[in-house]
Amino acid sequence: MLTREDCLQLDAKDTISALRDAFDLPEGLIYLDGNSLGAKPKAASLRAQQVVDQQWGQDLIQSWNKAHWFELPMKLGMQMLDLLGAWPNEVAVTDTTSVNLFKALAFCLKHQAQKDPARKKIISERSNFPSDLYIAQGLSNWLEQGHELVLLDDIADLPKVLNEECAVLMLTHVNYRSGAMLPMQEITALAHQHGALMLWDLAHSAGAVPLDLRGCDADLAVGCTYKYLNGGPGAPAFIWIHSRFLRDFEQPLSGWWSHIEPFAMRPEYRPTPGIGRALCGTQCIVSMSLVECGLDVFARTDMQAIRAKSLALGDLMLALLEQECAGLDVQVITPREHARRGSQICLAHPHAYGVMQALIKRGVVGDYRAPDIMRFGLAPLYVRFVDIWDAVYVLKEILQKQEYDPDAIPLLVS
Repeated sequence: MLTREDCLQLDAKDTISALRDAFDLPEGLIYLDGNSLGAKPKAASLRAQQVVDQQWGQDLIQSWNKAHWFELPMKLGMQMLDLLGAWPNEVAVTDTTSVNLFKALAFCLKHQAQKDPARKKIISERSNFPSDLYIAQGLSNWLEQGHELVLLDDIADLPKVLNEECAVLMLTHVNYRSGAMLPMQEITALAHQHGALMLWDLAHSAGAVPLDLRGCDADLAVGCTYKYLNGGPGAPAFIWIHSRFLRDFEQPLSGWWSHIEPFAMRPEYRPTPGIGRALCGTQCIVSMSLVECGLDVFARTDMQAIRAKSLALGDLMLALLEQECAGLDVQVITPREHARRGSQICLAHPHAYGVMQALIKRGVVGDYRAPDIMRFGLAPLYVRFVDIWDAVYVLKEILQKQEYDPDAIPLLVS
């Protein structure tokens, strides 16, 4: 039988426990929603004040040079190399995940069309994050070139649909609803065997699981910084492009920040060399400046230590659910195998929304996804083992006593 004291002992042995002190976490709150919005680094408040009061308020326009605003997308990209398994000058922080996906997908389709006009299919999962599918649908419809989005209900069917008509395979590494993780290297190799480009969405992977984009020989990837990377609400996303494509990479949002001479103000567009081609217009400097606060915390550890704690937290939660919540109508939908699991545990319950609202009222913050999923993000930088014990104990009480509203109607944001 696991006890709360066992969890406190695990915290005492935790090699990265000191990193929790880098975050502002409300007293008495168990925050298990870092897979949706990461906690605020303590340094973010001072950084925001510096950017707003000094760089903007006092230095004004000089800060484009004095505070190196113009270099921020590339500087932050360089700080992400170890988190992504990327090489220098392959990553930029810019725009949103959806916008970056649009750019990457547009390049993939044009690149493939130039090689083989018959390649018209975009392959993805029906369970992929909806925005990714909407971008693919919208781009396909807009181009009016006969592109087709093919959705799989089971990733095991992938070998059956990959063929000479496939232009790009677009998948999310860790599923947002279930926490299931796909084998990146195996799937990338399979796509390449059939001549397809491999485009990964790393929104639920970056900062949560070790990544090796180069080692897996992926082609392009996108992801956000406001989840496990703790960049802040609506923080800019990132785009990674394998260097073999950088010389010829082009995308339809050819704004002035990707021009080879952005301040020459010439009427004709000429792209800058390298990852700068992925940029578009003027960057969101204030929010972009805060991304570095989260990345600075990662610089104090490594992804192997983070992954080890993530798996240990997940194993603990799974064991406690079996011990404390058996027979209470909750079903674990996250794979138990380490190789198939991200850094979240997801449960199905007939009244998931009502139960989650009851948890939040008791100070345990996870989130809900329709129609019946409760998600608990295990952000290793600040989630403790004792937090898992306390969260499961509260969940048990709520379920046993039915302290939830079975008729609760989901709000716009849970």
